Amino acid sequence: MTLTAPTLTDLAVATHERVVHVEGLPGGLSALIAIHSTARGPAAGGLRMRSYDSFDAAVEDVLRLSHGMTLKNAAADLPLGGGKAVIMGDVATQKTPELMEAFGMAVDQLGGDYRTAEDMGMTPEDMAIISRQTKFVAGLPGKSGDPSPITARGVFLSMKVAAKHKFGSDDLNGKRVAMQGLGHVGWHLADMLHEAGAELIVTDVNEDALDEAVVSFNAKVVGLDEIYGQDVEIFAPCAIGAVLNAKTIPMLTCEVVCGAANNLLATPEDGQRLVERGILYAPDFVANGGGIINATPEIIGQTQDAAWLEGKLQALSNNMDAILSESLRSGLPPHEVAEHMVEAKVSLAA
Repeated sequence: MTLTAPTLTDLAVATHERVVHVEGLPGGLSALIAIHSTARGPAAGGLRMRSYDSFDAAVEDVLRLSHGMTLKNAAADLPLGGGKAVIMGDVATQKTPELMEAFGMAVDQLGGDYRTAEDMGMTPEDMAIISRQTKFVAGLPGKSGDPSPITARGVFLSMKVAAKHKFGSDDLNGKRVAMQGLGHVGWHLADMLHEAGAELIVTDVNEDALDEAVVSFNAKVVGLDEIYGQDVEIFAPCAIGAVLNAKTIPMLTCEVVCGAANNLLATPEDGQRLVERGILYAPDFVANGGGIINATPEIIGQTQDAAWLEGKLQALSNNMDAILSESLRSGLPPHEVAEHMVEAKVSLAA
């Protein structure tokens, strides 16, 4: 099959440096690439593929995610800006090697301003196919690879920090944790929590994953909407974003929220709602920074170094500790403290 380079059409978005609509992909699919900021370096962020209810819903998602990547990369002190990409389509039926290559052509047309990597619906093998058409891709097999275990470890460390602040100890043994999502990152996090002695209550759209969680982790399975009201100490959202909102927050009985999903707060006001409920929120763009930390050496052309990676993960944990401490001192919600911290870093680099 001979591929034709897709067409990139710029969308007018005042909050971002550049947002392009990618048309001409195989199967009639289209994609969006959002470059939020290149102040600290090339805009880096993963590619996800999922079905959306509308084009506007996909635009909203990629704008939120790319802004979140600017915050995440700055919070981790990485020499990267923030970007994100989405392909609108069903992973199970519409993802093909031709689609991946065509998307690679689109990334290449941006000349390195955007560096892509694995996210929801993608695998290291998909990244390898994309790399046939562009060098601006990370997460390749044999290099940084699957970021999920490192992302999960960062979330696990952040959860221990939040537990220390809320419960006086970072020991998770016996803590009840409600997990929303058992995808790549969620599964690794569930394994770590199980090893730490936590009791897991889980939900997911994947019935096979739920069955396996019962066997592997002795987990209790509940319905998708039931997960919010579980009697637990910790809620760990590891699926889609915007799940902390005016509808769900009143349902929560937990004392800590710390998860792997991006953009958990539907609106900034939802951070204050959590404070008013006495729920400690570990900002997601700090907690889930492990994956991009893992991919950074590959993105910037340096050799992966285990000591550097471990140092960055420890720094992530220390940042979370500082954010939660400052939130307690100042009375500001943790997400505001975190955003002020990273926005200052972006401004200094601009």
